Amino acid sequence: MTAPVIGTLRRWSMLVLGVTATMCANVFIYGAAFLIPTLHTERGLDLALAGLMSSMPSFGMVVTLIAWGYVVDRVGERFVLTVGSALTAAAAFGAAAVDSLPAVGALLFLGGMAAASSNSASGRLVVGWFPPRQRGLVMGIRQASVPLGVGLGALVIPRIAQSHGVAAALLFPAVVCAASAVVCLLGVLDPPRPPRAEAPAEDLANPYRGAAVLWRIHAVSVLLVVPQAVVWTFTLVWLMSERGWSAASAGALVTFAQILGAGGRIGAGWVSDRVGDRLRPIRWIACAAAAILAAVALSDALGSPVSVALMVVASVITVSDNGLAFTAIAEIAGPFWSGRALGAQNTSQHLASAASAPVFGGLIGVFGYPVAFAALAVLPLLALPIVPVHAPPGRH
Repeated sequence: MTAPVIGTLRRWSMLVLGVTATMCANVFIYGAAFLIPTLHTERGLDLALAGLMSSMPSFGMVVTLIAWGYVVDRVGERFVLTVGSALTAAAAFGAAAVDSLPAVGALLFLGGMAAASSNSASGRLVVGWFPPRQRGLVMGIRQASVPLGVGLGALVIPRIAQSHGVAAALLFPAVVCAASAVVCLLGVLDPPRPPRAEAPAEDLANPYRGAAVLWRIHAVSVLLVVPQAVVWTFTLVWLMSERGWSAASAGALVTFAQILGAGGRIGAGWVSDRVGDRLRPIRWIACAAAAILAAVALSDALGSPVSVALMVVASVITVSDNGLAFTAIAEIAGPFWSGRALGAQNTSQHLASAASAPVFGGLIGVFGYPVAFAALAVLPLLALPIVPVHAPPGRH
């Protein structure tokens, strides 16, 4: 009886460590978005330029996500999580130490290159330690680290930026990423997997050849991540500039919404385990996202206070699909390709996220928030016909 208990405790402790590492990385990646009000009001940047600055970590990530995936496929999760977290912390400390905004942007870019490590490594860590019947739930918990990181950043960074400036605010992600590096070094264990030399040929084969399923999941995820990224990036400044909220109140609401969003990812993963399908719930979420974003656009155009409550609901729905897509990709790609496949998934998503901030910042500046929200509602509808109806059997 002792061995199964130890095994269970070990699996869940690896999940906790994977969630922690990814949450800390996302405080850095998305925390820059909460500098937008300060950059806009105190540094004089328009929303498009402030949005571009906030996207620099995401642009940095797309450069290295697949490379980190290759490293984790070859070397393992512990090395990648430890080194990546340490490099992210170093970049954040550097960004806090310089005054020039171009230099800050460059260091945010470099930090994003390092922070990419957590995405592929923590996903593989979780999938490797848990059996298929639990992966939807635990990957939902792992994916909850993203809105939790956003929520933590929203709670802390705007207040520091407003009272002490951009440089002081950047110290917060620096400290949490440094702590994450220490925790990963001491606690992470690579999951057991067969040696590459003993693996069957089908497990070593490239899962992208001869089938379009992974490509279609990547495409769907791109279309669904843009509404998520725009809601994350602009809710804070929308509440402050359009609804007259203070930085503290707006940050608290964004944090509350992100906590609910974390619950949405966990719930979606649990449902996928129950129905035995990762892809069907993605279609349900896409339909709900289109409906709620259209409602946000209409209520905001009418100046209704209901728009704030609807925005909270949109924050939950638009993030709920991510864990499902990650789980499907890791299972389909198998133990010897999942690092690169998850890297490709993250690359496409973060490139879309990075581009969406300046694009929609410019759209908001010209046409206003209701038009931008209406445009977002179209993207989940475009994703619906691309979602694969059936996935091939998993190789993990």
